[in-house]
Amino acid sequence: MAKALDSERAAIAADEERLAERRRKLAEREREAALAVLDKAGILKLPLDTIEALAAQVKKLGIEALTKKLAA
Repeated sequence: MAKALDSERAAIAADEERLAERRRKLAEREREAALAVLDKAGILKLPLDTIEALAAQVKKLGIEALTKKLAA
């Protein structure tokens, strides 16, 4: 009985490791997709100081408020 429980724990641990790896790869693909969207919009072609200023404004205003202002 104990051996079966140990085997089950080992199988669950292996499944968790595979799932963690899948999540890591998904996060990496999402980041790459986000960067591709920013690049397509021309944002990545801006000077670094302009990108930093833009990021500071996004952080200051928040995404919802900024989206609302841009839509107006």
